[in-house]
Amino acid sequence: MTQQIPSTEPELTGVRNFRDVGGLPTVDGRRVRHGVLFRSGHLAHATEKDAAFLSSLGLHTVFDFRNAADHKLDGRDIELPGVRNVNLPLSDPADGAEFWRMVRDGDLDQLRSILAGDKGAERMIASYRMTVRQRTAEHSRVLISLAAECVPALMHCAAGKDRAGLSVAVTLLALGVERDAIFDDYLKSGAAHRRYKVRRSGTSTSAYSPEVMELLDPLFDARAEYLSAALETIEETWGGVDPYLEQALGLTPEDRERLRERMLD
Repeated sequence: MTQQIPSTEPELTGVRNFRDVGGLPTVDGRRVRHGVLFRSGHLAHATEKDAAFLSSLGLHTVFDFRNAADHKLDGRDIELPGVRNVNLPLSDPADGAEFWRMVRDGDLDQLRSILAGDKGAERMIASYRMTVRQRTAEHSRVLISLAAECVPALMHCAAGKDRAGLSVAVTLLALGVERDAIFDDYLKSGAAHRRYKVRRSGTSTSAYSPEVMELLDPLFDARAEYLSAALETIEETWGGVDPYLEQALGLTPEDRERLRERMLD
């Protein structure tokens, strides 16, 4: 298949928050190669035209970081011919089915108790910290797979913001991408047209009301403080990126060099 080099953010009808991560600068003057790493929201609602575009990318692997509750809510990804789909569930700040039941039912008392004031943002920060500490096996598998053969690759979760965003950030750290560039890429997911599209299936008059949507805003937003919390956790727990990659993820110097050769210009 002849691989096309896409624009960084093409217009897709049923897939949100898609972009090519190519072009980001590294600290040693290289750049992430275009056409090797993509990120997006889930692929369950991709149209035929969307699928044709995704198929044109020459993808080797799609990493789906959603869990069973996500699959029940939105559906599984469409199948792309010849593409390997790897499901690696990561921690979900929304706590899956039970959380979305509260939203659909318009359970304001419960939602206020867990999200009002600064609680929503605190929930996100705690989730990012926990994911870094507890999901080392999953992130190790991703990086070692990328170093071995699994590119071009697409990483996604439900919104393509938190679980995929953190996994992309870990990949970019391993590639030596500049911190400011990692943050800039992450923060793009906060734009209104890229945000997760909530399925409005609730029957309660309170479901998806302005108050509910305001309570949910910290969960739908991409904030620098969230990613900062994850990177601070790496520093606090392992003493820096290099020991994190080596000790927590088991990435050898040879793995990192292969990763860089596959993914950098």
